[in-house]
Amino acid sequence: MTPSSPSDLKRRSFLRAAFSGAAITPGLLSAAEVEKAISQSEGQFHEPAQDLKLVQDADVIVCGAGPAGIAAAITAARAGAKVRVFEWRGCLGGVWTAGLLGYLLDFDKPGFNQELLKRLDERDMRRGTSKGSVVYEPEGMKLLLEEMFVEAGIQFQLHTRVAAAYKEGKRLTTIVTDSKSGRQAWSAPVFIDTTGDGDLGALAGCSFEYGEAEACPCQPMSLNALLVCKDASALASYIHQSDPSKADGIAKDAFLAEIKRTEHFPSYAKPTLWQVRDNLLLVMMNHQYGVPCFDAAKITEATVHARVELHKIVNGLRKLGGPWEGLQIAATAEQIGVRDGRRIAGRYTVSKDDLINGARYEDAVVRPTFPVDIHALSKEANKTAAYSNAGVKVKPYDVPLRALIAKDVDGLMMAGRCISGDFIAHASYRVTGNSVAMGEAAGVTAALAAASKRLPQDVPWSEGETKLKALGQRV
Repeated sequence: MTPSSPSDLKRRSFLRAAFSGAAITPGLLSAAEVEKAISQSEGQFHEPAQDLKLVQDADVIVCGAGPAGIAAAITAARAGAKVRVFEWRGCLGGVWTAGLLGYLLDFDKPGFNQELLKRLDERDMRRGTSKGSVVYEPEGMKLLLEEMFVEAGIQFQLHTRVAAAYKEGKRLTTIVTDSKSGRQAWSAPVFIDTTGDGDLGALAGCSFEYGEAEACPCQPMSLNALLVCKDASALASYIHQSDPSKADGIAKDAFLAEIKRTEHFPSYAKPTLWQVRDNLLLVMMNHQYGVPCFDAAKITEATVHARVELHKIVNGLRKLGGPWEGLQIAATAEQIGVRDGRRIAGRYTVSKDDLINGARYEDAVVRPTFPVDIHALSKEANKTAAYSNAGVKVKPYDVPLRALIAKDVDGLMMAGRCISGDFIAHASYRVTGNSVAMGEAAGVTAALAAASKRLPQDVPWSEGETKLKALGQRV
């Protein structure tokens, strides 16, 4: 605790005198209320401590039910662990569902990736693949993931955010969540941070990196939307990958030209349309720049601005008539899409050199092939190039298990875009096909560690691979 300065002590003495019994009707304020008034008068509020019931019914607790969290939880449960999952949104799937991502990238990986594609096909919810990219139905994905969680026997709680983390020595032992049920405490042998933004790792005291430098610039956020049109076939020349014989950028450039006809230059210079089903389309056509993932006020402002731009563009296109006649927004995403979050320090940091050299590791959990994809960091940069590869040509490279194990805190793993990596590497491995594979690795390692009373760093990856093969998640 920082010692009070003489001026602080004088101020507190003055306030105590002002709030003393001589100045206040007896019984009006207690001593505790006096201290509260003093604290508030100094621009601070002391939150009273409280005792919480501690729930200890899980082997593995997963915080965040996005792509990585889904794979981690299901894999850990299949490996024999009792699993609890906490998700702050109103559905499972994270960016896949609440974020209306609508497409899967780098999804040619084995294991759970292929199982999910098969299940989407069985429900006729997938619209084909090109270069590892798959378009799917976000609403149907919600139901599918919930059914898979129930099948696996996973206990999950929506509308619940991790609010605090506590350690014994260096080991994470307990988290506190906040929800409509109030604050609740939960304990487990192993925790997995799949919040995307590294929320749990930060609360537990892990060091981390963020953006390109210590302070933003960071990659921009985007708010996706579902659109309804009169006839998708009339918009075929503007729909991404509707004609596999054409280069990927042709449809984007044609779409940009149409938006410019409305006398608006979009904040994302490579606006993209996908066909989800029939006349239901998915669109990404906005950027919000320099927004930290941990600043709620700025994220709120970014969301509002993005939604305004979406409506402005759609209204403008509709006024053009022709194939755009009747175009309307069916839904905007529940949450704006975040590209850059905290990158929690692990026992290995995936680097730019790994991508350039095509690194190989014995404890490799996934081999990304996706290029470096750095979206413009400012409005000015967007006008000349919506994204770049920073001059890095990616050779397929390995992400080792060590990058998924926290360096500063024991009993904590990460999966997805919050793993340990530098800014350039993150711009490649962050897509969801790789996040799923990382989730599998974290899930099986956490389950093995909990069952054997070991820490994750003490579980050889060879054990994890053997277990995944036994579960049929490696072919």
